[in-house]
Amino acid sequence: MPVYRLGQRLIFPPAHLAESENGLLAVGGDLSRERLLKAYGEGIFPWYSPGDPLLWWSPDPRALLFPDEFHLSRRNRRYLQKAGFAVRRDTAFAEVIKSCADTPRRHESGTWITPEMQAAYIDLYHAGFAHSFEIFQNHKLVGGLYGISLGRCFFAESMFSLVDHASKAALSDLVALAQRRNFHFIDVQFLTSHLERFGVREISRREYLLRLGRALKKPTMRKLWSEL
Repeated sequence: MPVYRLGQRLIFPPAHLAESENGLLAVGGDLSRERLLKAYGEGIFPWYSPGDPLLWWSPDPRALLFPDEFHLSRRNRRYLQKAGFAVRRDTAFAEVIKSCADTPRRHESGTWITPEMQAAYIDLYHAGFAHSFEIFQNHKLVGGLYGISLGRCFFAESMFSLVDHASKAALSDLVALAQRRNFHFIDVQFLTSHLERFGVREISRREYLLRLGRALKKPTMRKLWSEL
């Protein structure tokens, strides 16, 4: 299957040309703000391991969470109500992305959130395109997630949790905001059994690109989401 090599020109091959089983589309390019925004707007995202070349992906199928389909068990809802979490947005973006990179995960070694990736997404945060959802307990950051927002869609990149259910609290706050602001979907890229419990489901890449196009016709909320 062809994998396209990117040059200096700010251009990607169409996402539907990612014919490999896992959705690998292209290699090369850079993590500039302009290239990242163009990639997400065309259904493409970067993902690579330290020491590897920069890789760009557009999997088929694509895993999405539609805000009205979010599911959280009664038991978990009761726990979150009693946990004493303080929920904030866009007050500790750099800390959240670093914690996502540093927190060990089951069945994973290392991280794809390299220092270069962190710097690129922090730049997007300062430009009003990237946002963090932060969970504090006793004034300490114990969980959160971050991602990019364009139009009326949110591209969730990663989450972390240092105490039980902290990442669930961050996801719940993201969903609540998405519902209030009429977001079309939350893109989580790949389906896992963990995410499936929250209502995440897969759609074809073709349908995803159609939905993405409609969502991008809406204005992007380029402001600190701590104000929302």
